[in-house]
Amino acid sequence: MILSVQDLNVKFTLRGQILHALRGVSLDVYQGESLAIVGESGSGKSVFVKSTMGLLDANGFISGGSIVYNGRDLTVNKTDRDWQTIRGKEIAMVFQDPMTSLNPLKTIGKQVQEAVELHQGLKAEAAYKAVLEALTDVGIDDPERRYKQYPHEFSGGMRQRVVIAIAVACRPRILICDEPTTALDVTIQAQILQLIRQMQKKYDLTTIYITHDLGVVANVADRIAVMYAGDIVEVGKCDEVFYDPRHPYTWALLSSLPQLGVKNEPLYSIQGTPPNLFREVKGDAFAPRNPRALKIDFVKRPPMFDVTATHKARTWLLDPRSPKVEPPENIRLLREKGVNRNV
Repeated sequence: MILSVQDLNVKFTLRGQILHALRGVSLDVYQGESLAIVGESGSGKSVFVKSTMGLLDANGFISGGSIVYNGRDLTVNKTDRDWQTIRGKEIAMVFQDPMTSLNPLKTIGKQVQEAVELHQGLKAEAAYKAVLEALTDVGIDDPERRYKQYPHEFSGGMRQRVVIAIAVACRPRILICDEPTTALDVTIQAQILQLIRQMQKKYDLTTIYITHDLGVVANVADRIAVMYAGDIVEVGKCDEVFYDPRHPYTWALLSSLPQLGVKNEPLYSIQGTPPNLFREVKGDAFAPRNPRALKIDFVKRPPMFDVTATHKARTWLLDPRSPKVEPPENIRLLREKGVNRNV
């Protein structure tokens, strides 16, 4: 195990109110795996990974829990200086918008070289050669010429490759990819995902993907953690979550997959909206949107139940005393059709 987050609570102060963004999140990350964290916008995915790097906004703070990386609790870090030994060097991130991640006034080569010099300790000619190697690794041809170019001279897919090069040049142990294919077309998405897999293998990286696109995680993840309203509601191996999901929210997410659509019929969509995290959430946060909710779902937060040794879900439906509730028809269809895992 390389990272262990236990009972993590993160809050933000907004307009004199407290928003409880993460509500007792617990999740273990294992060396060398690909973990995908999925959920709707606002579910807490990005807040979760930013808290592991000390990148919370100024109005955000960890109010409880632990983030243990390599035997060290990172929640004791308070300043940027405290985080310098972790951020980039141990845990690096590929952000979802490469145009805002890159400095438009600096050449591509200089931006990659900053990471090389800071985290690999190389200088001058050695640093320059390392930059060219990094650009070549991520599939950028003619790196000597590209070194001197600026971000606006690159396409969206090429800029994303540069951002990956910067992150990998830090030589981290954990690479976090925050919606790495959001603004890219399908063909380029496949290339970027393949590139990340290649980087993982070459540099022995542990990768964490943050996404709302279940089609993406089907092709890259060893395990999936499903987040809703600032909490992990289900976690398991990729096949377990896709073909034997147990939480009603996971059912709803999977039912929304376009490949389950029927011609001339509207695609499935989750009704309602997520809860207001400025207020205390009682019971199962998904209960108001769940047509199969039990009475207890509105009263008491369910514990995390074991489905298998590797599969857990936070739902009262797994309590031995609960009535048997069958998953929706779309989940049965998903098992029969399977998921396209060829990117």
